Amino acid sequence: MAATHEVTNQVPPLVGYDVYAADRVLTEAVDRHVAPDVLDEARGELSGLGRTAGSEQVQEWGRLANENPPKLRTHDRYGNRIDEVEFHPSWHRLLGKGVSAGLTAAWTRPSGHVRRAAGFVVWTQVEAGNGCPLSMTHAAVPALRTDPALAAEWEPRLTSTIYDWDLRPADRKAGVLFGMGMTEKQGGSDVRANTTEARPLAEDGTYELRGHKWFCSAPMSDGFLVLAQAPGGLTCFLVPRVLADGTRNVFRIQRLKDKLGNRSNASSEVEFDCTWARRVGDEGRGVRTIIEMVSVTRLDCALGAASLMRQAVAQAAHHCAYREAFGGKLIDKPLMRNVLADLALESEAATTLALRLAAAYDAAEGPDGDEGERALLRLAVPAAKYWVTKRCTATVTEAAECLGGNGYVEESGMPRLLRESPLNSIWEGAGNVQALDVLRALQREPRALDAYLREVGRARGADHRLDRAIKNLLTELADLDGVEARARRLVERLALVLQGALLVRYAPPAVADAFCASRLGGDWGAAFGTLPHTLDLASVVERARPVG
Repeated sequence: MAATHEVTNQVPPLVGYDVYAADRVLTEAVDRHVAPDVLDEARGELSGLGRTAGSEQVQEWGRLANENPPKLRTHDRYGNRIDEVEFHPSWHRLLGKGVSAGLTAAWTRPSGHVRRAAGFVVWTQVEAGNGCPLSMTHAAVPALRTDPALAAEWEPRLTSTIYDWDLRPADRKAGVLFGMGMTEKQGGSDVRANTTEARPLAEDGTYELRGHKWFCSAPMSDGFLVLAQAPGGLTCFLVPRVLADGTRNVFRIQRLKDKLGNRSNASSEVEFDCTWARRVGDEGRGVRTIIEMVSVTRLDCALGAASLMRQAVAQAAHHCAYREAFGGKLIDKPLMRNVLADLALESEAATTLALRLAAAYDAAEGPDGDEGERALLRLAVPAAKYWVTKRCTATVTEAAECLGGNGYVEESGMPRLLRESPLNSIWEGAGNVQALDVLRALQREPRALDAYLREVGRARGADHRLDRAIKNLLTELADLDGVEARARRLVERLALVLQGALLVRYAPPAVADAFCASRLGGDWGAAFGTLPHTLDLASVVERARPVG
């Protein structure tokens, strides 16, 4: 057949690069927050993971895992109930690499939380679904530490860098994964409305559970932290998937959720019926016991959103650097440059804030940890989770538009990012839950606000718009009467002021100036691409390009 045309002006795929090293914001955050004596080691590990994440082969794993979602096998061929989930081999490859890269081992290494957070941002850019079991396994550690005996037994398995996916008793495995079950049909976020019952057994600390969980992600994990009503009230329990004698615990997977995104990861509905469980913490203190796990997963929601934003902005900047239109490169067109710069600001602010909070976890860990950093986390984590995850969908949508019609086509990868983008805002407590949690911290824990004000105060005097924003925020905080109806507005301001303070301290002047002018100074429209034209937008865009 005769050729009708020659294919030109198409953008090469963004593959064969170091996802970590090409992200200036992330590398600078690691240099800033990782202890000097382990910095070279951390750089080497993260760059190795970045090259793996950017390889063509691993990008293909992500595509295949997403396009071949898990399948539920309730029974074997003989009619025996097995309740197993079958995954595509690419899922196991991705999850195995995430475990081996230390994404569940933050608690065992110096500067472990920052190193792990940076790796999480890098690795989930390949395929976000495998971040869910990695996150819950990582986050289970502080909850289990409320019971020293349980922690001694399970923590070495949880922090292992060996991926052992077969269902066997945990003491026969080189590494394990954990899930979590809190919400039920009738209660949702109101976990105190849970109806699952826990009946004590003869052995101290052991119970039988009867009830259900409406959302239980990663149901092929080795153990789950769940909430149930014990005689003494709502209590946290550890439910192993396989019992010590090798028999399967009663863990009936009723169905897998058919989700908007996150399709490579299995999320399920499960039923408990005389299911064996071990109590974690005291009866009646279930929420207090599991809240540390929830706090850690909430930070991972912010990290996951930052990861999606970074990949979307990288794809948009890469496309515009190659694509020609109207006589020149798209990236050089003033209006497109404004859009890209605006997107880059959102991405940089998200990454900078999330890595700062990871550093706070490093500083706060242990009995001698920094109390000020602990207090900062109490307020800043739900505020960051609220705001960063809210900004994700808008950012990804605009980034996809930068690719034009190509961004609406599955092969570009942008639709997968877009379907994933609302998840982190919904999971681990949707927006109102986060806003109300911030209000509780403000009203009950004055040290949290003190720590926040000290943090933003470190940047006072460096930018007049930031100073004015801090002053206005203090005025809002002085009047908390009837605050619930304006909680979202208040939490938004808390997050933006904190982001602005961090960028003023750490980002290049062009970035800090643009952020303060738009997000804090009000010189901004209602859509991306409405930054003041007098700013140094070219420098902001160049910083966001995935080059190197």
